Amino acid sequence: MCLHDHTSAPKPQGELPRRGILAGAAALAGISVAGIAAQLASAPAARAEAPDSGPNYPGSPLTTQALIIEGGTVVDPATGDAIADGVVVLDGGKVAAVGTRDETLKAVAAVAGRARKLNAFGRWVLPGLVDAHVHANALADARTILQGGATSVRSGSSSFYQDVALAALPSWAPGVSPRMTPAGLFVSPDLGDSLLADPDLAPLATLSAGVTETQDLAYLTRVNLKRGAKVIKTRANPRAGLPEQDPRELVYTVDQIGAIVKAAKGAGVLCHAYSAEGIDGAVRAGVRSIEHGVFMSEATIHEMSRRGTFFTPTMDAITSMAASSNPVLAARGKEYTPILQAAVRAAKEAGVTIVAGTDSFGTDVTPIGTEARLLAEAGLSPLEALQAATTNAAKLLGRGDTVGRLVRGAVADVVVIDADPLADGSALEKVSTVIAQGALVRTNL
Repeated sequence: MCLHDHTSAPKPQGELPRRGILAGAAALAGISVAGIAAQLASAPAARAEAPDSGPNYPGSPLTTQALIIEGGTVVDPATGDAIADGVVVLDGGKVAAVGTRDETLKAVAAVAGRARKLNAFGRWVLPGLVDAHVHANALADARTILQGGATSVRSGSSSFYQDVALAALPSWAPGVSPRMTPAGLFVSPDLGDSLLADPDLAPLATLSAGVTETQDLAYLTRVNLKRGAKVIKTRANPRAGLPEQDPRELVYTVDQIGAIVKAAKGAGVLCHAYSAEGIDGAVRAGVRSIEHGVFMSEATIHEMSRRGTFFTPTMDAITSMAASSNPVLAARGKEYTPILQAAVRAAKEAGVTIVAGTDSFGTDVTPIGTEARLLAEAGLSPLEALQAATTNAAKLLGRGDTVGRLVRGAVADVVVIDADPLADGSALEKVSTVIAQGALVRTNL
């Protein structure tokens, strides 16, 4: 459960190079040559002929060995269709073919002699899963997220742009980090030590009331985008996971959140919101997704459906509070769980797109499969829970064409599980193999 507080106008005047920001963020994230080498030690790789886009480094990115996954039941989350005794061919970081043995015969022959074969007989083969709300601040965090099967993630913010640095890794070192959609710094009144992440943030230290004026909110949003954030994270309410905070108190109004959305210029804004007023204001301000959303009203749900606003309930972050040793948090967990479950059912009925996000922080990672199970327990069918962690989340991240399905040309992200995801809401917790960016992260096949 996420217990952290994330405390860590005019166009930015400074021209601090983005590569300088990335270098500092990489150091904070624990990214080093030695660390990456250790992570890749068991994954066969060769040097690519030419460097990919990325830092101006006089070397070449790694490329992965071709893989053939055969014998399992290949599931398409978009349709619920399944291919028994199917074959998936991965080559060059992409899906080269998927289908029956006859349909993939040519693709298999093309990689013969240089591909590793994995026998998935008796198991189910899926696209890599997507976690739409994580807080990864270090290489160890990214590694733990991958182990649970989430090969693509959306950041819920980081304290010093570590997520921006992690986003650069996959094109150079496959299998080290999930595909990251970074959010940069949390747009919140109190930036705390995150002010030290960027010299351009120094003027915000002078604000006695914190970052609350619309021009300052816009300024912070623009700094985030300039440093490499692809989405923006803000809040309507305080945190439920901290007993001293009241999650129904209003932090930002519709006008304040609207200033953030406007400054984001098309980058999706995800909004931490609990109270009915906070959720409704965020939706009317134009945010891309509501995070948590416990006390959303029926009217707001219908407005979300009309606008196409996504809903990330973060079920585990809420339900797990019930087991807390802190009486305030335990009471919140017990009170909020059935309310959030009802909100999920109402959102489903209204046609709101529901996505899976764990709100994991650091190495305290909830596997994305657990979040899918909790969504199923709240009222989604097993297929709908699978879609929440694949196609729906990929659409939210703007990667629906290449992530969330195993089709030719899609990214080479695969999970193999030990149970039928079309019949068992807990199937995504039973991960046996993870392939990220074509690299074999873990397997027992």
